[in-house]
Amino acid sequence: MPNTKSAAKRVRSSARKAAQNQSVKSRVRTMERKFTTAVAAGKPDDAKKAISAAASAYDKAAKSGVLKAKTAQRKRSRLQLALNRLAAKPAAK
Repeated sequence: MPNTKSAAKRVRSSARKAAQNQSVKSRVRTMERKFTTAVAAGKPDDAKKAISAAASAYDKAAKSGVLKAKTAQRKRSRLQLALNRLAAKPAAK
């Protein structure tokens, strides 16, 4: 329970920021999930569209400070590797 007006204001602003950050994280996870389902289904065209959206979501999250920049880079890299493996799979057959 805040004891001062400024502490009460910090509680309110922290709650607003936490809700916004949670929304961004949820969006990133949704985009990543769409990509992984496209890869699992073996649909390279859908996966290319999904990776574009997921990469953009990661960049925006890193830019706003919701995710650390290197975390976003690592996640993007792993998604791209998965897409490359999917693209190489038909060529190997």
